[in-house]
Amino acid sequence: MTDYAQEQEMEIEALEAILMDEFKEIHSGESGLNTSNRCFQIKVVPQDDEADFESSPVQLGLIFSHTEKYPDEPPLLNLTSLRGIRPDDLRILKEKLQQEATENLGMAMMYTLVSSAKEWLSERFAQETDIDNAEAEEATKDDVIIPHGEPVTVETFLAWRERFEAELALERAKLMPEAALAAPKDKKLSGRQWFESGRVKGTVTATEVSDEEDLEDIDFDDDEDFEDDEEDMLEHYLAEKSDSSTHSSKRAN
Repeated sequence: MTDYAQEQEMEIEALEAILMDEFKEIHSGESGLNTSNRCFQIKVVPQDDEADFESSPVQLGLIFSHTEKYPDEPPLLNLTSLRGIRPDDLRILKEKLQQEATENLGMAMMYTLVSSAKEWLSERFAQETDIDNAEAEEATKDDVIIPHGEPVTVETFLAWRERFEAELALERAKLMPEAALAAPKDKKLSGRQWFESGRVKGTVTATEVSDEEDLEDIDFDDDEDFEDDEEDMLEHYLAEKSDSSTHSSKRAN
């Protein structure tokens, strides 16, 4: 046995001991290599997936055969995808490993090439995962529903305020006793005064207290009125518009 053959045999034994089930001999006809020498395949996965080879979504078959004067000349190399690797990636990685083989002439290099392949797969597919995650985040943002309702303008707010005051007046009329509604305009209590005085319909009846006694108890204040100031009404209006837009978007979906 020549020195080359002896060195090659020692490397094969070392690879079998280190890689175990990930290392196997294959027929030269399956290798894709132009040789009749012994051919071997090493299963390679990214470094993060080493603990569980079978479940890794990316698996590479690194095929090699020793040449007559290996390691003083490069081994024959071929790469195949066992799972999840595109042809373009195989071509790029093969060129990289062939370049490294040239740089490591004179020493057994197969384990070095395996380690380099692991590192390359880790970097390549980690980047792809980052891109996928970024695209997923963008897609999630696109799914967010942005309500599109009627624009808020001075005209729409004033129209809403008119309706709001009319509804408020109607509710006040329902709560006030008939005696208060029949009183002269300058003697009427505001809605707030009726709430504060406890004279809401259902708490004191018109037969229990005379109209004259009611009117004597009234603390008149023409400046008071049962309406929100414009800032509060605007907040109320905007809240209604937001709720209406949200419901419309849900119905559209």
